[in-house]
Amino acid sequence: MEGLTTITFFKFRKNKRWAFTQMGLAPRKLQQSQGLRFFKLLGTGGGNGFSLWPDFGTYAFLGVWDNSNAAEKFLNHNPIIKTYRQKSYLTRTIKMLPLKSHGFWSGQNPFKAYSSPPTGLNMPVAVITRASLRPARLLSFWKSVPAASKAIENAEGVQFFKGIGEWPLVQQATLSLWENFDAVKQFAYNEKTHANIVKKTRTQNWYSEDLFARFQVLSDTGSVIVKPSQ
Repeated sequence: MEGLTTITFFKFRKNKRWAFTQMGLAPRKLQQSQGLRFFKLLGTGGGNGFSLWPDFGTYAFLGVWDNSNAAEKFLNHNPIIKTYRQKSYLTRTIKMLPLKSHGFWSGQNPFKAYSSPPTGLNMPVAVITRASLRPARLLSFWKSVPAASKAIENAEGVQFFKGIGEWPLVQQATLSLWENFDAVKQFAYNEKTHANIVKKTRTQNWYSEDLFARFQVLSDTGSVIVKPSQ
């Protein structure tokens, strides 16, 4: 399953400081992982997911893989990920196949559709949007966040959404899960607040780099880990 994409969320209680320090330490250790084409270790937004203030208790690992075997081996046996699981109290892994992607993330498009996945109008869909903000446009972007957050929160067919990012303020992304493609299209093209914000990003040139990708959701699994270290 070439191009398989996974994102795993880790929620922490007593190990938040450790998780925060790993944002600077872990990426170097993960670079040589076999079968891992692209990865990002991400922080998340607080509040309902899009707050300017980070969620210091939730972090995410995003990976794009050569195949499903490489993904399974890494997620189950990689020592860094195993430590994350041991120190967290809840994990959630979403597996996805890229259907359509345009734009760039760190100078590349990691979500190229390498094969034609099974299609269907009623299949669950994931959307990732990502951008590096121009310093001169930071205020405009963050002023728009409350309205954008409210719009997606009230959208029909949305099942989950969370702000994710590499650096606070300047490198931002979102992951959202939807019932089907119709729900995504309805929000993208008919929700006026969202459409107006997208128009501003283009006319005012907010981003130095941006990406939009849609995925078929293959699985969405979570587990609560109960242990004394919590």
